[in-house]
Formats: sequence, structure tokens, C-alpha cells
Amino acid sequence: MTVDTGDFTDWLRDFEGAALLRRTWGDPDWGRGARLDPALVRSLQRFQVGESGDGRGLIGKAGGAGDPVYAEAIRLFVAEECEHARLLGRLLLAAGATTIAGHWSDTAFVRVRRLLGLRTELMVLMLAEVVALGYYRAVRDGVRDPLATDVAARILSDELRHVPFHCERLRRSFRTTSRPYRAVASALWWLLLAGALTVVVLDHSQAVSGLGVSRTGFAREVLAAFRAVVADVMSPHGRGRAGLIGRCPTPGRGR
Repeated sequence: MTVDTGDFTDWLRDFEGAALLRRTWGDPDWGRGARLDPALVRSLQRFQVGESGDGRGLIGKAGGAGDPVYAEAIRLFVAEECEHARLLGRLLLAAGATTIAGHWSDTAFVRVRRLLGLRTELMVLMLAEVVALGYYRAVRDGVRDPLATDVAARILSDELRHVPFHCERLRRSFRTTSRPYRAVASALWWLLLAGALTVVVLDHSQAVSGLGVSRTGFAREVLAAFRAVVADVMSPHGRGRAGLIGRCPTPGRGR
């Protein structure tokens, strides 16, 4: 099914500009090594698995959406996710740790993503993107290791672009649907977020607490960010990318 995706030229230029900046900056200074708490190492290993993957399914679905510019932007998005996996892998290596082959939560997440079409995949993918905003900001601001701070800041910079990028595509896909349909879709989306957030909070609570962020505070901020996403996507007159980026909050701190 072909969907009117609109003009994604500006987004494509954003991704191309980010790729040019990465080539200009080069890699972090891996030689200085990293000292990370064991709980954070385990947490980063699981996030590294989540960032891995070739994205063939998503790229294929985007290619069938009827907009080659959007499809190319998606290809560059997938490349950024692979870059995140590489950065996290190198960070773990610098800390004397290894990557892991897989994790059950990532396997389940990927299977749900691939169930239906592009819109469903993007909606499920958005759950991970919103959680990632809070997680990488918590690592950037809470870890005491300079190399980990650098890596988290680089990834967070990309994630702040990914969320409004996907929001714009989803907003267009819901534009012609009825209000009852959007209400049902919103309710199911919130239900998926509740499940995903519960898994993340339970699985990564020790690492997040070590960064100075309480489980309640982390969950509260993810919920606030997701509320902004749902409002942006489901409103026929959504705020668009600039308004959404400005609403990305900082995780609450304190025990």
C-alpha cells in the first residue's frame, strides 16, 4: 500500500549532515579506556544488542511507501543505529567487557515490530526511541567516566532527531483516519509502552540507580516524553518536529 509520506527532503539532509559531522569528528579516544560499574556494563550490553541489526525489514517497508526520499532517510537512520551499536561495542571493549550475542527482550521486541506493516513497525520502534532518550541522557549526565559520557552524548544527539523524524511519518499516516480509530490505536500504543517500560525499569534499575536516577523518576520522564509523542502523532494538526524536540525532558534525579 502506497502512503503519502510528504516531503522528507529536509530530513534526508539532516541525516546526511549528521553523517558528515561524524566523519569530521572521528571516533572518541578509545585509548583512554573506561571505568564502568558492573551493573552499567550489563545494561549497556543489552542496549548494544538492541541497537544492532541490519534493518532490512524496515528498509524494505519504507521502500514500498512510495517516496524514495523517505526510503533513503530510513536507510541512513538504520546506518545511525548500527553506528550506535558499534560505539557501544567499542565502549564495552574499552571497559574490559564484551558484547553479548542476544537478549530475550530484544528478540521479543523485533518479533512484535515485524508483525504488520510500516506504520506498526514505526509505532513499536518509537517505544525504544523514547526510552533511549531518557536512558542515554541519564548515562551522559550521571556516569563519571569521560569516554562513556562522550559516547552517550553522541548517541543522544542522534536520538533527539530520530523521535521527531518518525513522528512526522506516523502523523501523516494517521491524518486521514477517523477519531475513534486514532483513539483505539493510542490506547494500544500506551499498552505496549507500559509493557516495554516495565521490562526496562526492572531489567536496568540497578544501572539507572547508579547514575543517580530513581526508577520512578525515569519512568515518569519516559511517560512524559511518550505523551508528547502520542499527542503529536494523533493530532490532525500535530506540532511537528521543532515542538517535539523542545519537549524532550531530562530524567528525574534522586533516590
